[in-house]
Order: sequence, then C-alpha cells, then structure tokens
Amino acid sequence: MADPATRRCCLGWDFSTQQVKVVAVDAELNVFYEDSVHFDTDLPEFGTQGGVHVHEGGLAVTSPVLMWVQALDIILEKMKASGFGFSQVLALSGAGQQHGSVYWKAGASQVLKGLSPDLPLHEQLQACFSISNCPVWMDSSTTAQCRQLEAAVGGAQALSCLTGSRAYERFTGNQIAKIYQQHPEAYSHTERISLVSSFAASLFLGSYSHIDYSDGSGMNLLQIQDKVWSQACLDACAPHLEKKLGPPVPSCSVVGAISSYYVQRYGFPPECKVVAFTGDNPASLAGMRLEEGDIAVSLGTSDTLFLWLKEPTPALEGHIFCNPVDPQQYMALLCFKNGSLMREKIRDEAASCSWSKFSEALRSTEMGNGGNLGFYFDVMEITPEIIGRYRFSAENREVSAFPKDVEIRALIEGQFMAKRIHAEGLGYRVMPKTKILATGGASHNRDILQVLADVFCAPVYVIDTANSACVGSAYQAFHGLAAGTDVPFQEVVKLAPKPRLAATPTPGASQVYAALLPRYAQLEQRIVSQTQGLLE
Repeated sequence: MADPATRRCCLGWDFSTQQVKVVAVDAELNVFYEDSVHFDTDLPEFGTQGGVHVHEGGLAVTSPVLMWVQALDIILEKMKASGFGFSQVLALSGAGQQHGSVYWKAGASQVLKGLSPDLPLHEQLQACFSISNCPVWMDSSTTAQCRQLEAAVGGAQALSCLTGSRAYERFTGNQIAKIYQQHPEAYSHTERISLVSSFAASLFLGSYSHIDYSDGSGMNLLQIQDKVWSQACLDACAPHLEKKLGPPVPSCSVVGAISSYYVQRYGFPPECKVVAFTGDNPASLAGMRLEEGDIAVSLGTSDTLFLWLKEPTPALEGHIFCNPVDPQQYMALLCFKNGSLMREKIRDEAASCSWSKFSEALRSTEMGNGGNLGFYFDVMEITPEIIGRYRFSAENREVSAFPKDVEIRALIEGQFMAKRIHAEGLGYRVMPKTKILATGGASHNRDILQVLADVFCAPVYVIDTANSACVGSAYQAFHGLAAGTDVPFQEVVKLAPKPRLAATPTPGASQVYAALLPRYAQLEQRIVSQTQGLLE
C-alpha cells in the first residue's frame, strides 16, 4: 500500500454540530486517513454542550463561529504533525450542518484575501463577523418569521411548491429575518451571509464561496425548479438580501483554487481545487451513492428517509432539495420521530426485552398480519402529526390490544408502510431497479429488514455510513474534478465499496401490501382528523 504521504487524494470535510471531521480518499476510493476535533472536549473554552449554546427559554440555539474556525486550525495542525501529504491533495470539498448561517462583517473579504501564513486562522478572523454566535438547525425561535414568510407568498403550500418546504423555524431565511428585525445594525454591517457549508468553503478559498443549490434548498429562499433566489421570499425576509447571499451554483462546481495561505502554511499544491461545499444530508446522499429510484432508510433514534426524486410534488411535510450529484434531479428528506425508542418499547412489552424473541415474532407471523394494522406514536410524530397508539382489526374496528406476536409485526409493518405512503406523497415511485440502503441500529436486524423489503417490494442492502457526509464530500471533490468532462457521478464512484445485499422481497409481497397500503393511509388520515379535533 502506498505511503499516506505520497497518495494522490481528495479531502472530504464535515463541519457538523459537534465536531469537524476530515477524511482522505485515494484515487481507488479507499479512505486512508481520518481525523476529527470535538468541540466540547477539544475547545472547552467556548463552553458548548453538544457543540451548541441553548439560550434562555430553550428556543434559541447558537454556536460560536470562531469555534468552527479554531477547530479547522487544530485539525490542520494535527494533520501536519502526523506527516500528512498535503502536496498530494488534488481537490477538497465538504459538508456543513444544514440551515446554520454565518454573518461576515463589512471588510472581512479583504482579511480573507490577505491571510498571513504565519498565524492561525482564528487569530486573523476574530473581527470578521457581525454576529459572533450563529443560529443553527436546532433553533426554533422564529415562528413569527415563518408565519410572515408564508403569508407573503400565499400560504404554506405555495411556499413549499416554490422552495421545497413550508416555513420551518430552523430554515435560514427565517433566521435571517429574525436577525434583521432584532439586530438591524448587525445586519446592515453584514456584507455576506454564508451557510455553514459555504462559510467553510470560504475559509479554504480565501474569498466568499457560493452557496450550492442543494444546501441552498434548506433556506426557504431558493426556487428549486429554476435554481434562483425567490425575489418574493427575499423581500419578505430582509432588504438587500440577494446581494448578501450571492448567486447559487451547482453542487459539483469548482468554486476556485485553494488560498495561498494553505499552500504556504501547510504545503497544499497551488492547483488544488475547492469544490462547492454542501449540506450534511445531501453529502450523505452522495456518500451512500444513491441513484434514481433508490431510497436510504436510517433506522435510528428517529427514522430518516432519503429519496432520489425525478419529479417531486412538494407537500406540507418533508423537504425537497436539489439533488447534489445531478442538478436536474431532486432529493427528499422525511423524518419520523418514533423510531428506535418505539421499537425498543414494544420489544420490552411484547418480547420480554429480547431482540431474538422480537425477531422470532416477525418470522412466525404472516405478511400483512392477517389484516391487523397498528399505529404507534408515544411522542408527537412529525410525519404526520399524531400521538398515541391505535390498533385496527381486519374489519377496520379499533381494538384495545393485539396478541404479542401480532403487536410486534403491526409495529414494524406500520412503520414501513407509513414511510412508503409519505414518500409516494412527495412524488416517489418504486422502480424495477430500486434499491433500499438501510443504515442505523435496526439495520443489523435481518428480520426487520425483511419486512422493509416486503413492504417496498425492493431489495434491501446495508452499507457502512459512519462517515457518509465526509466520504460523500470527498466523492464530490472527485466529481468536481471530472465535471469538465461531463462525467456522471455514478461513473466517478464506480470503484467505491459496494453495499451488501441483506434481504429480497418475499414472493407475493407486492399483492399483500398493494391491498394494505391504501387501508393504512385511510386509517392514518382518520387518526389525524381525530387528533386535530382534540388539539382544537
């Protein structure tokens, strides 16, 4: 194996909520180096918990921008001390936690252009930000701004059709509107507003990087069809906003060559390219190498669906973003709050706290569960807004309990039917070539994956996604290098490790679930109506 100091490579960065991480990927797409800096433990002077500050009342959540800058200094020095071969880096790209925003003070661009290689970045950029504590994705303090934005464009569905999502408190346009309303002086002194992703790219460029289409889709500001800022949304949020954002670009764009600062201080080659940084979710789609018709299902504390879409139908739930690896396509995100904790609760109640008994119940019950359907939401669900447990017999009569084996299958079938129904609500369709990529804790349970394969009528694969955003960013760097020759992303990553087949649909599954899915959707709608009636 080649010495890490002499392997030609691309770097993939991830500026996430709790850490900055980097991987180096060689031309055969092997990861041969990785390192990270953890904010709470490696930068304790900033006093963060989980990488953030939660402010009084719990709604406002921020991170210190200089903490992110200093973390980059630390990780680069660690790489240098390890003998990492910076001179072999062909290109780099990266990901940032989505929705967070950075506010560059007037004059900051000159400081970026004139960085001295003798000093670390954080010492030179201290006075470059008009807002020192940046709002991040966990912030939910902008409800008033969300309502103002929706009203300005004709309602929640109109905003979703335009930008891919209804107004969400964490989305950047609403955060900018709050800063303009509450800190007008800081806003007026801001010459550029970056997302966390384009901020990180700017550090490497030594000048302001463009926001990419995919991460830009998480702002409630970008028209996802036309790939331009919506003037109506900009006007509803703050004045002169288009100038402060700059024009958006495709996610595989080369935004420039690396700043001379990194050439002189660390030995990067001057021709090293910086490819547009994107959001962590889009970068994960690249890292998992989704293709048209594919789905990634993350089965964790909450369950998340990543979908590749060709013709999206934006709705009041879920998010549609521009696709990071193909600017003509789209991706969707759906989040389900009642994930692994709900599965563990039913395991404890119906399988004596045993996963092997849980699995045995799935194997011993038939597909379709004899027509018995269950809905299990111990915390208020996001998709859709329901709380409580509901069980229905084959005749659609609500019942108070199921036998234990039936309960277990009703939970797992119900969770996966909900995912398919809501994915199809955003325009997704299972195709003959569809693959499902399963990740997260429950992806280790083959019997759960069998139900997933049956409900979606598609094969399920498992993939190691420990560093999917980082690795996806490195893949994007290679894609950016190849983009001049118009090479499709899938061609660029064909040497990457293949996912492992875990389950294929049971014969007859498509007929069973073709009958059950419409019933499940109707009952879900019935429960939603009941829940809304109670809430009102």
